[in-house]
Amino acid sequence: MDYKIRIDNFDGPLDLLLHLIKESNMSIFDIKIEEITKQYLDYIISMEKLNLNIASEYLTMAAELIEMKSSMLLPKTKEEEQEEEDPKEKLINRLLEYQRYKEITRDFKNLEQLRKEYLTKEKSSLKDYVVEEKYDLEDIELSQLISAINNLLKRKEDEKPLHTKIARKEYSVKDRSNEIIHVLKEKKKVRFEELFEIFEKEYVIVTFLSILELANKKSIFIEQENNFEDIIIKIKGSE
Repeated sequence: MDYKIRIDNFDGPLDLLLHLIKESNMSIFDIKIEEITKQYLDYIISMEKLNLNIASEYLTMAAELIEMKSSMLLPKTKEEEQEEEDPKEKLINRLLEYQRYKEITRDFKNLEQLRKEYLTKEKSSLKDYVVEEKYDLEDIELSQLISAINNLLKRKEDEKPLHTKIARKEYSVKDRSNEIIHVLKEKKKVRFEELFEIFEKEYVIVTFLSILELANKKSIFIEQENNFEDIIIKIKGSE
């Protein structure tokens, strides 16, 4: 069989062998060692004639193929056949493993190329689109309210019994705001902490937001005469 030498770039001797097997229309499972060895050596010789550097791994594979070819030509006893590992089968397994690796690598390259077809938007700042809501709290700063709620939560956590059973309930800012207005109409004024009679996260958050919403609508006003004293909440018109 005439074999036309092609000088290509291969990733290693196994890659070259797969190429030669494909060009010869062979099956990996039925490699003709004598024929494939000749083609492999012809390729190596052609590289030498072109003054191309030959990596040592290519020469190592050439030596292995020559040894395999020679070994298959020598007669063996039954004991030797049973003891020795079939070099042809070993080569087939190496080629199959490399072929699977090559296919996976090709799939990854295809996925990489597909990913390059997508355009990714760069990160952008959202500061220009954020509307900062300002609360008009009259005589008290928002930071003082936040400090007060933090102290309340810490104290309630310390006072909480070891075993509690809480019935979950839906809370809304609108409903809680109406409840606060109702309490203030009856009492005229209350301490900030009195509005947090239920120690449940959802309830505490909704109550705090309701106080801020009512203050922002000027339905209530909040005062504290001196630092560290109780924060008082009053309904408008109670003065």
